[in-house]
Amino acid sequence: MDIESSLINRYGHLLTLAEVAEILKRSPDGLRVSLGRNNEVSKKLNMGKKKIGRRVYFRVAAIAELIES
Repeated sequence: MDIESSLINRYGHLLTLAEVAEILKRSPDGLRVSLGRNNEVSKKLNMGKKKIGRRVYFRVAAIAELIES
């Protein structure tokens, strides 16, 4: 089983900021700050960002790609 299907089985297709922070072993506030930076990791995370109303979600495919790279 690859990383993407493993994450989908556990969390679903969209992840909250807190879930992404848990997966990447970061604090939610630290992850929020690093999303505002201009580096390769934040660019990949921001590309996978999806806003639904006022809530921010992240696509599992983008997180799995980040972990694999």
